[in-house]
Amino acid sequence: MQSHYEQIGGEATVRALSKAFYQHMNDEADFAGIRRMHGDDLAHIEQVLFEFLSGWLGGPQLYVEKYGHPRLRQRHLPFSIGVAERDQWLQCMDKALVEVGIAELLRADLQQAFFKTADFMRNRQEGAPVSKPFADLT
Repeated sequence: MQSHYEQIGGEATVRALSKAFYQHMNDEADFAGIRRMHGDDLAHIEQVLFEFLSGWLGGPQLYVEKYGHPRLRQRHLPFSIGVAERDQWLQCMDKALVEVGIAELLRADLQQAFFKTADFMRNRQEGAPVSKPFADLT
């Protein structure tokens, strides 16, 4: 059985997915809430997402080799993440999945997996203010 990494087309598609994700986040007003959490230059975090997704999807463990265990929740605790931020992230990722041409059934599988991960990142009770911008997540 092929990994998700292999099913979507490997390195080139994961790189395109990361690029599309941050392009949508940067360009679309609907994602302003999560865009504010990032610095002006998205190049570094786009590379980090590529490295993370590579291993998360079942490909080379680039992130782990470079930074160690992802500890996603711990790395995101300094940032206020609620339902709105989770949903913006998921919508942005879905647009990126569509843009890079991920087939509908595989996209549905990935959406479920992304939801579990994004929902786990929530660390704010609704109504609490959004915190400082993302710094270096590495």
